[in-house]
Amino acid sequence: MKLNQIANNPGAHKRKDKLGRGSSSGLGKTSGRGVKGAKARTGNQVHGFEGGQMPLHMRMPKRGFRNIFALNFSVVNLNRIQKAIDDKRLDAGVKITEEVLRKAGLAHKSRDGVRLLAKGEIKSKIQIEVAGASASAKEAVEKAGGSVTTTFTKKTYSNKKGGPGKRQTRRAESAKKREARKA
Repeated sequence: MKLNQIANNPGAHKRKDKLGRGSSSGLGKTSGRGVKGAKARTGNQVHGFEGGQMPLHMRMPKRGFRNIFALNFSVVNLNRIQKAIDDKRLDAGVKITEEVLRKAGLAHKSRDGVRLLAKGEIKSKIQIEVAGASASAKEAVEKAGGSVTTTFTKKTYSNKKGGPGKRQTRRAESAKKREARKA
């Protein structure tokens, strides 16, 4: 084998069609794009366009909505924690945090943290710190002699930007000055 004999396997490389090289090629003049209009132009594709008929994605009924303020917890049940302790993936003597649960493969990363639920039972005495826990899960852990600490505080949302406006702030300042002069 020599360098000048190296070639692709037959059919491995398909040459790109040469467009606009005369009518005898079969792809001359309009290059196989038909005649004028949006679809003959470069960079213009009309996705979902059905020739003026109402497109399928607009004919289908819309259902439900997605609440952008909904809480997003990673859920961990008591039976999975007990199984991890039995399998020596978790140490019951050490405080169990969200990071420890993730490293043990019991929880995935989520926006609002880990929430403890009461499916199954726990026999080990554990100290666990999570974002949230159901009342029955707390009760089950405390019954086994352990403790649950929750760290989550719900974010409050407002449609006002940055609290009171300049006018309210100025009014409050001038009211304070008036009170100071009177006293």
